[in-house]
Amino acid sequence: MAERRTLRLILGDQLNLNHSWFRKTDPNIFYCMMEVRQETDYTLHHIQKITAFLTAMREFSGELIRQGHKVLYITLDDPENAQSIPENCSRIIQKFSITRFEYLLPDELRVDLQLREFAENLSIPFECSDTEHFLTRREDVQDFFRNRKTYLMEPFYRHLRKKHSILMTEEGKPVSGRWNFDKENRNPLPAGTAVPAPLVFKRDVREVHRTIKSAGVKTFGSIDPLDFQWPVTRKESLLLLEHFLKHSIQNFGTYQDAMVQDNPYLFHARISFSLNSKLISPGEVIAKTLDFWNTAGGSEAVSAAQIEGFIRQILGWREYVRGVYWAEMPAYGDLNFFNHTAELPDFYWTGKTAMNCMKRTITDSLKNAYAHHIQRLMVSGNFALLTGVNPDEVDRWYLGIYIDALQWVELPNTRGMSQFADGGILGSKPYVSTAAYINRMSDYCRNCGYKHSKRYGENACPFNSLYWAFYLRHQQKLRGQPRIGFVYKNLDRMDEEEKSNIINQAYKYLSYRNDL
Repeated sequence: MAERRTLRLILGDQLNLNHSWFRKTDPNIFYCMMEVRQETDYTLHHIQKITAFLTAMREFSGELIRQGHKVLYITLDDPENAQSIPENCSRIIQKFSITRFEYLLPDELRVDLQLREFAENLSIPFECSDTEHFLTRREDVQDFFRNRKTYLMEPFYRHLRKKHSILMTEEGKPVSGRWNFDKENRNPLPAGTAVPAPLVFKRDVREVHRTIKSAGVKTFGSIDPLDFQWPVTRKESLLLLEHFLKHSIQNFGTYQDAMVQDNPYLFHARISFSLNSKLISPGEVIAKTLDFWNTAGGSEAVSAAQIEGFIRQILGWREYVRGVYWAEMPAYGDLNFFNHTAELPDFYWTGKTAMNCMKRTITDSLKNAYAHHIQRLMVSGNFALLTGVNPDEVDRWYLGIYIDALQWVELPNTRGMSQFADGGILGSKPYVSTAAYINRMSDYCRNCGYKHSKRYGENACPFNSLYWAFYLRHQQKLRGQPRIGFVYKNLDRMDEEEKSNIINQAYKYLSYRNDL
């Protein structure tokens, strides 16, 4: 009787050591991991992003081997590497006389379709299993909102709180009597507030970096291959979470929207790469957070607003965004509600602009492959929307520059939340602002040549005129939106000369947007 051999494929964002696949070793099960140009080249990536994924994959492979599993690992520079997941799998199936193929549910539609087609055309049996990472199924958001007019994160979040008994009393009420502390979690950072030093890792990644460069993979951004700061193992990821709980969560919720130049991390956990590569899971992050809270003495030591604000990002927003992605794709990726067509300004790739908020946000992103959610939403995303950039270009930039960016999480956040290109499927209004918001939530405006208080005239901040011009330009589509009625009330109060000055200033800036 012929020997049965199973090939199990592990993608670069499926690094879950706690998966049931790995509970037992079996000499007839081959685990396959591969570094392929298919994944390094589908968009232009930050060098730190590719380095992080490849390093994490190699570390994960090494750990599986230490546990006794049989791993076939294909490096980027392997002469037999076909640089395609299906083609490499086909070669392995033939070479090792594989009799069964198994893979885990991909989180990105393009890979999901690719592997489904590949598997269905095999002459051997195949099986697709869950990644055992998320707290919801792909279909849960769609099912939950099936008889409702719109998606809203809050009711879905409350549903998950109840289902998993998270921050709930024995009587089925929310802990501290409230579901949501979002209103308390929008404060700027007061001057003189002590901010803990971030935990960064010092890893030598020269070997991986050389592999990427010698292969000719095009990247952008900077890296120090001798001093790589991001966690690429489960152990490092858990250390980063522990550091956050000990030193930062006490102020996370209160200042999660704050922005400070020269300190891009503030009180943020920075575990998104670890979560999105599945080195750690949302369930264990929530459990460790609640264990810490109980051990620390509950709300007397750390307020409920901090704990709820952090858990809401993971249990609420992350699971919700994933569900919207699977409910709305593939059509979602083509939505362009405002029919925006402008090119992304050149300074998104260099950080060379006189607008200090944009300069700081982009420069930090190029340096660290990281920016927190308000920098992404209310600075770089805000400017792109106000200037009418094609959402395709905005998507590509966000997908490439951030270390945690995978399409399932990036696309809804960018095309939906940031650019309102979905017309309100994900968010109920465009997230745009004048300089007043940026000045209130950051110290960027203090060191800027533009004046945050001026709408037009010499050195007037571009955000001001662009904001009002945006709403004037799109009033046919937006005037009826209930959450932004106040904007049009303010516009209606302006005299025609004021509106004319604003519009002229805005179109002046739009005409030379690359030189702002």
